[in-house]
Amino acid sequence: MTRIWLDADSAPILIRNFIVNFAEKNDTEVFFVANRNISAKKNNYKMIICEKEKDSADNYIFENSKSGDLVITKDLSLASRLLSKEIKVINDKGIIFTRSYIQTHLEEREMNIQLAALGFGEKKASYSEENFKKFRKSFFETVEKLNN
Repeated sequence: MTRIWLDADSAPILIRNFIVNFAEKNDTEVFFVANRNISAKKNNYKMIICEKEKDSADNYIFENSKSGDLVITKDLSLASRLLSKEIKVINDKGIIFTRSYIQTHLEEREMNIQLAALGFGEKKASYSEENFKKFRKSFFETVEKLNN
């Protein structure tokens, strides 16, 4: 059975609660990994608190996840590392990460950093119900592929 790893520091509460509900119904192991305690409405997950060093939670997920697992993260660098281990990775908005997607978005991020340094920038949108619907769809598609 698929194990689910959540890069929990930035995961919206909708995602956290969805994951623990899914885990309860499907007898699935779930790991929340972060630099601090992160809660959800149920306690059927293992909370792994890492040191407050940069990338310590990412490194923990990378070192302990394996092929057949699913990782949920917004972090493009972590996603890239996980893909090298053939681990399925999605973000909280339903993007199923691929190498080409990551490469394109790393380039865009660099350009946005340069634009922000010049005083141009975009306001980040909040997490929406539409984001959550896309996440649910991608989540179920990915879990189905992993379990077949």
